[in-house]
Amino acid sequence: MIKIGITGQAGFVGKHIYNTLGLFADKYERIPFEKSFFDDDSKLDSFVKNCDVILHLAAMNRHNDANVIYNTNVELVYKLITSLERTSSKAHVLFSSSTQEERDNLYGKSKKEGRELLVNWAKRNEAQFTGLVIPNVFGPFGHPYYNSVVATFCHQISHGETPKVDSNGNINLIYVGELVAEFIKHIDEAISKGSFANTYIVKHNHEITVLELLDKINNFYNEYQKSGIIPELRSSLDYLLFNTFRCYMPLKTHFPVKFVSHKDPRGAFTEIIRLNVGGQVSFSTTVPQITRGNHFHTRKIERFAVIKGKALIQLRQIGTDEMLDYYLDGEEPAYVDMPIWYTHNIKNIGEEELYTIFWINEFYDPADPDTFFENV
Repeated sequence: MIKIGITGQAGFVGKHIYNTLGLFADKYERIPFEKSFFDDDSKLDSFVKNCDVILHLAAMNRHNDANVIYNTNVELVYKLITSLERTSSKAHVLFSSSTQEERDNLYGKSKKEGRELLVNWAKRNEAQFTGLVIPNVFGPFGHPYYNSVVATFCHQISHGETPKVDSNGNINLIYVGELVAEFIKHIDEAISKGSFANTYIVKHNHEITVLELLDKINNFYNEYQKSGIIPELRSSLDYLLFNTFRCYMPLKTHFPVKFVSHKDPRGAFTEIIRLNVGGQVSFSTTVPQITRGNHFHTRKIERFAVIKGKALIQLRQIGTDEMLDYYLDGEEPAYVDMPIWYTHNIKNIGEEELYTIFWINEFYDPADPDTFFENV
């Protein structure tokens, strides 16, 4: 069992790494970290002593005064190194740096100096250090106006705002899930090695211009958020951007979305979903008071459509306590889509059988189900 701690655990990348490690509880033990530890030597030392691996992600990205960014980030590295030396720790330290290292700004300078300070610590103490120089990161739950232009555009467009574009430059991107895989790869590869101090350039996996990005997100808004159509996803970047966009939508008020039923003396006809992608469609019947689900997905796109009976659909983002409750009635058929990293369930709260149609964007593969169980 590898004991892993993450400074910046509550941040954008830290949250994703923390939650992903939780999927492999038989291999990794997560050592909790709180921001306040940096202001309490005893708590920081206790955290450091408990870790086989420390991912140092805690940093400031934005501030009106660039000197505050620089001083904060360098100070956090000094505090970590001081604790490592106080405790004689031989933990493998991984550091999140940035491709802005070579730019003429104090944020980039703080990341480069922080990495170099940790390199020197590793050499002095014959310890393990990996510095990852990372391109622009995007994905669900990033903070708009802070983490990335993708987060900003997704938030603005999904909330009916118009983004401002100053220039149409090229953006090199890595999806947060791809970055998490990089960190885990370096954790696993270091297990059998002795001391080392390496710097690793993380390659970007996707390229796009600002206007191309804006066009894609506007398309997601018009087709999916306004019309309920699952758009054509031609590339892996499209797919990742779409799943990212869905998590910025105002979920509390958007769902459930009622269907339009066409009724005549014969009965009723209701269109369930319009697709520009593939996948599979299933249906279920559920007897009263039974709950299905209590699981989440990290990549799948899924729709629950209630066509008969009464249901309660519940969602909760992994790592949070807030629960979203949606009440659906087959008398007015409606659907709820499941964002990634939201555990979800559906319960029959009526007195008759519940009929539900499920659509998911990929065939079920028992060898790779992308289904992780956790109660809502």
